[in-house]
Amino acid sequence: MPETTHADRRDRLLDQAHGVGAEAALVTRLVNVRYLTGFTGSNAALLVGDRGAVLCTDGRYLTQAQDEAPGLELLDERECPPALTVRAGQDGIRRLAFEAHDVSVEAHAELRGLDGAPELVPLGHAVEELRTVKDDGELALLREACAIGDRALGETLDRTAPGQTEREVARRLEACMVELGAEGVAFETIVATGPNSAIPHHSPTDREILRGDLLKIDFGARYGGYHADCTRTVVVGGAPADWQREIHDVVRRAQRAGRHALAVGAELRAVDAAARDVVVEAGYGDAFPHGLGHGVGLEIHEAPMLGVRATGRLAGRTPVTVEPGVYLPGRGGVRIEDTLVVGEGTPELLTTTSKDLLVL
Repeated sequence: MPETTHADRRDRLLDQAHGVGAEAALVTRLVNVRYLTGFTGSNAALLVGDRGAVLCTDGRYLTQAQDEAPGLELLDERECPPALTVRAGQDGIRRLAFEAHDVSVEAHAELRGLDGAPELVPLGHAVEELRTVKDDGELALLREACAIGDRALGETLDRTAPGQTEREVARRLEACMVELGAEGVAFETIVATGPNSAIPHHSPTDREILRGDLLKIDFGARYGGYHADCTRTVVVGGAPADWQREIHDVVRRAQRAGRHALAVGAELRAVDAAARDVVVEAGYGDAFPHGLGHGVGLEIHEAPMLGVRATGRLAGRTPVTVEPGVYLPGRGGVRIEDTLVVGEGTPELLTTTSKDLLVL
């Protein structure tokens, strides 16, 4: 990301801090530090104030910080939140906003007890809210992550057959994504066959694929820090049974309804309802136990959440997943998931692998 992009993000965060009556913000969540600076090390915190920004990390990462976050003042300390809280007090800051959802009660007490520490006020999920709406650079990275996943899934399905294990298919897919340019996987790949496909978040096992099994694959590539997410369900080695066709058709119609409900200003719970109503009307409401989808970006699950009790509305330039499912314990299940970007008019579809009930 250009240096100016990170600076603009920090300026917007400072406005949020001012909005809660603080003169500066202390950012401790590593993913949020990355969003605001570009720094990807495993120990860091960031102080953002009117005088500028101070990035704290320890000696292991100073060279990396200079490369990834050029132009920022660096503070070499092992314990970054206390060091930056002291620095804020030295800079004359009287009220410091902090990420209360990230700082433990014990750590908060430590920060409050530091000599000269400013008054600490909750910042809220300010950085996460900023991250919801993506800029052009972020969307470009997400598009590439999804494209890598599409290509890898196609190559993997071409080589999948009865007798292979869930674990074999998962490892092959993950290796293929890396070979095609992913820096890694977005999350642990779900490969679920036969009765295991009825488990929404199944971990791959040594179960062998049998002829006629449903094969559910939920996966994603990570590219430039951005996470793709896609699920497809197919049948292996034989014609689909009537019940498999039926639940696949229900899920596909629900997924279509959810995608069509995505629009700038749409209520989050209304998007969920658009898809869920299709499943309920088909008689499978109890077999759809999770929310419809979630935002994606620097994390695989981030705001906004699409669910029955979700509050708020969709904003433009927001990537979300739409992933209804029907799961019949002991028999099998179907989930179909796409990553899309909400915008004016029709949402942009980033995961383009066919949603037909394919037979391998």
